[in-house]
Amino acid sequence: MFSIEHDFDATIITLVDEGPQHLQEDVTITAFEDCVTVEQLDPHTDRVQKITLSLAQLHELGAALDLPEGVYRIAFDRD
Repeated sequence: MFSIEHDFDATIITLVDEGPQHLQEDVTITAFEDCVTVEQLDPHTDRVQKITLSLAQLHELGAALDLPEGVYRIAFDRD
């Protein structure tokens, strides 16, 4: 299950891990104009862990999900 919210300066997606038993904590993805953050509560430390990706890194991550094993460089169009 997931939810999508549109805030003033960001889009927020929350992913809920469902199944017969609770598997992992919710993941919150916040998309800003210049970066994307991924946050998840670490139940062992009771602290939220946060990763910030640039838009280029996010684009490469999306491409990597559809490619076989290897090392790649993506050429971006420069307008």
